[in-house]
Amino acid sequence: MPSIPAHAAPFQARVDFLVALATHLHTCGTTAQRLEGAVLGMARRLKVECEPWSNPTGMILSFRDPAQTSPLTETRVVRLSPGDTDLYRLSETDRIAEEVIDGRIDPKKGYEELRALDARRKPQRFWTMVASFGLISLAIAAVLRLPWLDIATAGVAGMLIGGWMNYTNRRSALKESSEAMAGILAALVAILVAAYVGPLNLNTVIIASLVVLLPGMAFTNAINELTSQHLVSGTARFAGALTLILKLTIGVMIAFACTEALGIDPQIRYARPQPDWVEYAGLLLAAATFSVVFRADRRDVPVVMAAAIAGYLISRFAGQAGDGVAGTFLAAFAMTAIGNAWARHYNRPGAIVRLPGIIMLVPGSASLRGLMTMVQEQNASTGQAALLTVLNILGALVAGLLFGNLVISARRNL
Repeated sequence: MPSIPAHAAPFQARVDFLVALATHLHTCGTTAQRLEGAVLGMARRLKVECEPWSNPTGMILSFRDPAQTSPLTETRVVRLSPGDTDLYRLSETDRIAEEVIDGRIDPKKGYEELRALDARRKPQRFWTMVASFGLISLAIAAVLRLPWLDIATAGVAGMLIGGWMNYTNRRSALKESSEAMAGILAALVAILVAAYVGPLNLNTVIIASLVVLLPGMAFTNAINELTSQHLVSGTARFAGALTLILKLTIGVMIAFACTEALGIDPQIRYARPQPDWVEYAGLLLAAATFSVVFRADRRDVPVVMAAAIAGYLISRFAGQAGDGVAGTFLAAFAMTAIGNAWARHYNRPGAIVRLPGIIMLVPGSASLRGLMTMVQEQNASTGQAALLTVLNILGALVAGLLFGNLVISARRNL
């Protein structure tokens, strides 16, 4: 036990801990309303007046000591890159915050543990990233019941993209063009296979190859932030997701234009011949690989896999009974409520269940397919139909998240 309660620690130590906590939550991809809610809750426990403001690329945090009569405040401006889902880091950050709240460690020790967590975080190894990209692309192609050649092509293209993204992550000069080059790689592999090996479901294979890069979760989080009146953060996140879709589409279109100029003519077919067991095997493989991509702790891997499988199956069977939008809503509603209940029971972040539960429902593939089709056909009505599909999915997802939180409220915003 610390010698003094957490709220009796020096003001500067409490501020340093709150800034470190907010930074870690942002790095884990926490949405603005959840991040600000968590920081405000912790600030109240530490008896610090705090005014947080978060957006996808940074934070402004203003603090004042209510024990002092002076109106002076301390303001921290933190510039950050957009966060990425890291369930292990989120879980450890939450554990440290709980220990500070319960008085098992003081804010200074909590700050040191958060810094130590930074030191332990390492970028994914090259072959881990290559394998995870390839396996998810292969698994999604299997879930879509594509022919074996399509599945194999998606897996190979996904591995190449994983290697390319790992390479660009270490070289800042290439990061701006990394997604466009990934689109070129995915399209080139698919076109060459379709031209010289056998016909493919061309656009679907390209989308499956790029599935890890698709910003479906970013779209969902953006709409969620907008509905929570976090207008700046939601607008910025939505614009970032649109830009990413545009960069991927540009890369794909460059590959199509170059191969057409060279006289390469891909053979295209539309076939979904696989039996049920291929879809379920792909679902199991996708769930296992998402636990790697989300960097889940080993003890959480079964939970992450079960959530991903449950969310997909609820959506699929409810969609068959009614329609796809109703299935998406029911799956988002169920996984949000289950995640909140699990978080309250185990006193751990509900995101460990919620995020994997909706990851296969988000509209990243629909948005990319719509933009690709509109550019290929040069037809605005096609784009309008795709936009309507994306809006339907987003609306169903956000409604499910909102009503799931209404039925069982989130545990301290996480």
